[in-house]
Amino acid sequence: MSISKRGSSWRARYRGPDGRERNRSFRRKIDAQRWLLEQRGRVNRGEWIDPAASRIMFAVIAEEWLAASLHLKPKTRASYGSLLRIQVLPRWGRVPVGRIKTDDVAEWINGMIRAGLSPSRTRQAVCVVSLVCDHAIRAGRLVRNPVRGVKLPRPTVGVERQFLTHDQVQQLAAAAGPYGTFMRTLAYTRLRWGEVTALRVRDVDLGRRRLDVRRAFSDINGRLVEGTPKSHQARTVPVPPWLATELKELIDGRDGNDLVFTTLAGYPLRMSNFRRLVWRPAVMAAGVVGLTPHGLRHTAASLYIAAGTPPKVVQRILGHGSIAITLDLYGHLYPDEMDRWADRLGEIAEQMWPERGQSDDSDDDQPPSAANARR
Repeated sequence: MSISKRGSSWRARYRGPDGRERNRSFRRKIDAQRWLLEQRGRVNRGEWIDPAASRIMFAVIAEEWLAASLHLKPKTRASYGSLLRIQVLPRWGRVPVGRIKTDDVAEWINGMIRAGLSPSRTRQAVCVVSLVCDHAIRAGRLVRNPVRGVKLPRPTVGVERQFLTHDQVQQLAAAAGPYGTFMRTLAYTRLRWGEVTALRVRDVDLGRRRLDVRRAFSDINGRLVEGTPKSHQARTVPVPPWLATELKELIDGRDGNDLVFTTLAGYPLRMSNFRRLVWRPAVMAAGVVGLTPHGLRHTAASLYIAAGTPPKVVQRILGHGSIAITLDLYGHLYPDEMDRWADRLGEIAEQMWPERGQSDDSDDDQPPSAANARR
């Protein structure tokens, strides 16, 4: 590393870990010295990268990242692509990745909120920028992620969930006419829309009364794409006896590869058409206005809990990645049994120390002191 004067400027030179010499000119010598110290520190800490690599435009790296994200589900990739086009690239596309600063990211977030973008969508857009920056770090084009540490807007509290009773489910199913079994399957198995519409006849095990959830449909820009269930986890879901009877009548004599639920014309069910033609009229007729198809997933959880199903079993049925997710969503539906368990604990203690339950005030009946108990 060296500094030399050329005319009215100072040129700083150093040789990078790749063996190539880099240089930069400054008007003041002290600025050249600071720059050299900064480069030396990065080299010593193993944080040095080729300056030319960090000058690559964010849009180029974002395209690389999205193309390499084949592990993502198609619907997730499509959502990320939409966020890139609409929210991310207009601001960061032509900015060199090495010049993205944390303060600039914070200002961008505030701008999206002021423009009326929801906190949830804002957080998703920031997540995309962060993922692209992580990709740039792995590719040796960025030292650290400028998004780390930025304060994100708090997610808005969602609308109050609707939990239907058994009677309301039956009313909804009756109002749905030929789609009654489909409605009851949603309400009593807790399958997601994409999972239940992708069920095939071979996935219905009537002997065990189980549904094997191996695949799910996603609607990507008007095209149905078959993939794995959420989190790529297949699972088996139990079916009540009466629902198993309905499913038997529905699939009896059909080919194993046929879809269990279709339109009356035999085509796969699509959310948009089903909402308009079946769901909304049935919801109005049943008097459960505001209910969404996903609301039947919440209903299934509430009905299982009301039947006394343990949380861990509910987690398995719902396909949640952890028990924490299940309890965060539905823990409030479990009855508060703290008093019952406190009484039970007291009963056990009384069996071990019967004198605790006696009311005699004599000294002989008092429990031994802690000092005596240790002897």
